[in-house]
Amino acid sequence: MTTTARIGVQAMMLKDSFAEVGAFETLRKVNAIGYNAVEISQIPMTPENVAELDRAQTELGMDVAALSVAMETPKGMPGDSLKDHFDKIVEDAQRLDTTLLRIGMLPFPAMKSIDAVVDFAKRANDYAERLATHGIGLYYHNHHIEFAKFDGTSMLDIIAENSPAMGLEIDVHWVQRGGLDPVRTLEKYAGRTAMVHLKDYRIGQLPESAFGLLETGDFKGFMAEFRGVVQFAEVGEGNLDFPSIIPAAQAAGARYLLVEQDELYGCTVWDALQTSYDNLVAMGHADLF
Repeated sequence: MTTTARIGVQAMMLKDSFAEVGAFETLRKVNAIGYNAVEISQIPMTPENVAELDRAQTELGMDVAALSVAMETPKGMPGDSLKDHFDKIVEDAQRLDTTLLRIGMLPFPAMKSIDAVVDFAKRANDYAERLATHGIGLYYHNHHIEFAKFDGTSMLDIIAENSPAMGLEIDVHWVQRGGLDPVRTLEKYAGRTAMVHLKDYRIGQLPESAFGLLETGDFKGFMAEFRGVVQFAEVGEGNLDFPSIIPAAQAAGARYLLVEQDELYGCTVWDALQTSYDNLVAMGHADLF
């Protein structure tokens, strides 16, 4: 089922700007680059932020693609959870006209064992079924840990099997880092993937300081730098095959393709988003903005 997906931004990149100038002014700058959709993540859903997101929809035409949720809020961490704030989360989604919620990471306690993973998936499925009665879908975002295998089956497949009511948000960078091919992975989960994270995978250069460590005999320090050349990158600045990935994401039924870069290596978030935008336009995807 090929869809006309919309390219947007994953707001985790913008959390500092949200804190400094607020949601509306941040999204005005996002809009000025050319992005017209945003996935909310690591942004407190305070009444003020919700109101500014609502304003950004009205005044800027900004599409709130999805909101992030946790099943339970980790100790010492702020934020809403499906366990304690279910009705508020539904109200926020309805006010912001989004039907997509996403769990951004496997809860840390669920990483203890495969039994804990299965328990997480089954509880997530219960929430997905409850949310569906409100016309809202729940989706799970992968990292690389989900491609560990248990008796020959990947953790992601185990999650998917035990949560049939929950969809997927495929992050192609973490698929690649997990040792799999993004295009084949999108094909595998076609029909179940509503969102895809566009995040490139770059092999950087060894810094000059690494060779200084080598000269002083700090081989352990040098090897740490050597392992650190695996980097996140602006879309089109790394090694992922986006001319193949984007059509595969659309063929899989993705509604949103969300630009994200976990680390910027000294670049500003605005320059990074501009570079990704320019590269995606150069690839022929101006119509998806």
